[in-house]
Amino acid sequence: MNQPDQDLPDENATGEDPNGKREVILSVRDICVAFGDNTVLDHLDLDVYRGEILGFVGGSGTGKSVLMRAILRLIPRQNGVIRILGEDYDQVDEARKFELDMRLGVLFQQGALFSALTVRENIQVPMREYLDLPQTLMDELAELKIEMVGLAPDAADKYPSELSGGMIKRAALARALALDPDLVFLDEPTSGLDPIGAAEFDQLIARLRDTLGLTVYMVTHDLDSLFSVCDRIAVLGEKHVLVEGTIDDMLSFDDPWVQSYFKGERARMIPDRRTGRGVNPDQGGTQAANQKSEAI
Repeated sequence: MNQPDQDLPDENATGEDPNGKREVILSVRDICVAFGDNTVLDHLDLDVYRGEILGFVGGSGTGKSVLMRAILRLIPRQNGVIRILGEDYDQVDEARKFELDMRLGVLFQQGALFSALTVRENIQVPMREYLDLPQTLMDELAELKIEMVGLAPDAADKYPSELSGGMIKRAALARALALDPDLVFLDEPTSGLDPIGAAEFDQLIARLRDTLGLTVYMVTHDLDSLFSVCDRIAVLGEKHVLVEGTIDDMLSFDDPWVQSYFKGERARMIPDRRTGRGVNPDQGGTQAANQKSEAI
């Protein structure tokens, strides 16, 4: 496979090269998306660094999934440049676009599995689209992906209607990993899961990132995911990215919605992964977190 023309640094799992610089695996600049007279995204900028899990959050209807779909070219944009692995997608030829597409994986909301196909056949859809492999090899690869996401081997022959919500998410993740992508897009991956299932899925994502060297772009509303597995967070509001950074950056950012989201009652019940205490202790967060732990 051809490599980008520019020289890219050798990186570790955190996305940092020996010189302390991070490789931007996805760059979005000046993106505008509108539906008729309704402008959803207005001159938005965002970078995603190799090896990180980025949590992309915002109020309902602000355009989180719209941006993801615009990046994936599932909906048109009116303006802006998208660079994937250092290359302007609109400027490369069709052969290179094909290669870049193979390096992206997508888990859509609710899984979006084909109902008439088994789990094995769903996982093989990208393989059939992009590769020319014998059926026996595709079967072996599908079984490997099924094991990788923690599904039992007998799930391979089940149809989506025979799966639980958590199994659907894992099967959809296996399909997203079918071509061994560099960058994986997850759209509300823990939506609809119970707290235990959501926590297990978060742990799975973190483990796969560490073992496979993935970069993860996660659209989510799940505060637990933001606090437990995301390295950075970007907040969408007012049609652009309001703030991006760590949890500490979110807690110190002076915006009413951001403050309410990250310091609200629900956030104070979530222990910080670094301290084990609830956020914003000056507003009773530590006490709330301790009370939750005692209750458990």
